[in-house]
Amino acid sequence: MPTVRINDEDTTLPEGATVLEAVSHTTGRELTPEGTPADGGRLGVAAALAGVVVPRSRWSSTALSERDELEIVTAVQGG
Repeated sequence: MPTVRINDEDTTLPEGATVLEAVSHTTGRELTPEGTPADGGRLGVAAALAGVVVPRSRWSSTALSERDELEIVTAVQGG
């Protein structure tokens, strides 16, 4: 099982885990293969792997490897 650094914390994920699974794990929400919440709500997050934004459409096809660094950020409203 690979250990991936998510938001500066080491996290162990199942072998073959993807960005989609990491976002689901981190947010505690079940996601569809398209990266949208299974409950139909809003997610409001973005993911960057090694400093490069991963489009939501590629979350399910972007595999994570040992020691990858993933940042998951939440959109915040306000000024």
